Amino acid sequence: MNHKVLNKNSRKEVTNLFRSAFSDSEGESEGRLIGNLVSELCLNIDNQEIICFGTFENGSIIGSIFFTRLQFKDNIRVYMLAPVAVSTNRQGKGVGQKLIKYGLNNLKSRSVDVVTTYGDPSYYSRVGFRPLSESTIAAPLKLSMPEGWLGLSLTGEPIPAIDERPTCVREFNNPVYW
Repeated sequence: MNHKVLNKNSRKEVTNLFRSAFSDSEGESEGRLIGNLVSELCLNIDNQEIICFGTFENGSIIGSIFFTRLQFKDNIRVYMLAPVAVSTNRQGKGVGQKLIKYGLNNLKSRSVDVVTTYGDPSYYSRVGFRPLSESTIAAPLKLSMPEGWLGLSLTGEPIPAIDERPTCVREFNNPVYW
């Protein structure tokens, strides 16, 4: 199993991975929704605002993750982890956790301060994410399940309170994802 930074050329295989994994776990409609989001994210991978990592085994992609920049007026570097997918037949074997750790280490080497995510607290707590109050860092759009807003400091310092709502990349600027 090896991890690497992906580029726009990986669009088809990454989109298929997400569409398949989300269809299997959440239903066909969710698979299409997330597949379309990932396809759009892939078109704009620039390794700055939108970063994508993949996990490969025997030359085939078995996992992928995106990190997108949240913009603040303050000079703080915050990224959002979302979405992440692992091939259905490889789930429950630590692939996702290893991929997340790989991505977080890469971001740490880029001097990123904080990573947020919007997901299952029991899953993301395994890699260090903790509940994040919107009074500390607000989500870009209104959350339908505020308990899923999570954060992780990559500096070893507490997550600083930021007194503004960030903007997210265009692809996530849609209430359906929040």
